[in-house]
Amino acid sequence: MAVWQLQLLLAPLLTSSTGAAQYVMQDAALMNYIDRRLLSVEKRLEKCNQDILDYVEEFRDFSKMVLSRLAGLSNCKAGVKSEVENLLMRIERAQRDIDYFGSARDAKACVELHEDLVKQQQLEEAAEKKKLKLLLNASCDHMLASIKSLKVVKKIGDKDGSWMKDPGKKHVKIYVLNGPVNHVVWEFSSIMAFTESNNALRARRVTLPFPWEGTGHVVYQGFLFYHRHGSLNEIIKFNIQRRNTTDRMLLPGAGRVPAYQLSPSTKIDLAIDEQGLWAIHAEPETGGNLVVTKINHATMAVEHTWDTPCNSKDAEAAFMVCTTLYVVYNFPSGGSSRIRCVYDVLDAVSTYELPDLHFPKRQGGHSTIHYNPKEKQLFAWGDGSQIIYKLHTQRK
Repeated sequence: MAVWQLQLLLAPLLTSSTGAAQYVMQDAALMNYIDRRLLSVEKRLEKCNQDILDYVEEFRDFSKMVLSRLAGLSNCKAGVKSEVENLLMRIERAQRDIDYFGSARDAKACVELHEDLVKQQQLEEAAEKKKLKLLLNASCDHMLASIKSLKVVKKIGDKDGSWMKDPGKKHVKIYVLNGPVNHVVWEFSSIMAFTESNNALRARRVTLPFPWEGTGHVVYQGFLFYHRHGSLNEIIKFNIQRRNTTDRMLLPGAGRVPAYQLSPSTKIDLAIDEQGLWAIHAEPETGGNLVVTKINHATMAVEHTWDTPCNSKDAEAAFMVCTTLYVVYNFPSGGSSRIRCVYDVLDAVSTYELPDLHFPKRQGGHSTIHYNPKEKQLFAWGDGSQIIYKLHTQRK
């Protein structure tokens, strides 16, 4: 009886021990399975890394091969370019030979044709001049005869700068733009206010949205026109009173070389005369000769362009008077400025007709010379001095 009771007591204990052993075995099997899966994943990752390394190596080899072939193509391109140039030279020579033999064979016919072409060109040139006279309102009939006197109004500012007065009928304000690169314009109510000793208290500060480059800016009918610093050939039209940019344009061909050798900061020189707004610049294709462009100040469009015989070498400035370009030259070391080249866009003035035009009573260069058609005066900036030259004119 006692044994039977003991068996009844031990049976639950044995059962629980057996169940616990089964759970332990199941956990061990699960851990073993997880270990095998992790090992499998690690092997796959190692294979993936090795494949990536192989792909990188293959890409490097491919890159080297492509670069090598590109170098070969570059050499082939140079060879082909040389052969094409030689072929073009041979074609040009052959064309000249053909033209020569053709002209020798048909000399009489060519002479007649040449005469017809000359007549046609003369008619076209006459029509073009007539058109230009209408465009420029060629009632402007005076030319510069002499520079009579000078007056140093003030000495303030850097070596390079520009000062001017708007040539409009009711404009009396003076504008000062100091330095070859800046963005602050000083506006004075009159020339008397400008000449007074304390300039800062008498001036209105006008800040431009973009700085200017060089000294070739002008003020005309309430607008400041200037070459934008950092641009090749962009001209800004700025409303001074409203203080905003109203228009802009790109001047073809300009901005690559200085307009004047002795004023290297000025790539585009703007000018005002009786006919309105002009631009003066030099181009490498013209051998450094100056190019004159008539600009419509209202629409900022190019109206016409002229290639002039005036060279920029040893030139320091230029200005327009009555459709005529006057170029001022000097010595690189400084000296007496003089006008040595004149170009009238309407061919009404010849350089041989002009007297020897020197700037009186002054030794030193100019960074800017601007003509004021209202007052018939030149506003110049020379070594930090603001100068006015009075002019004597005569009929063309």
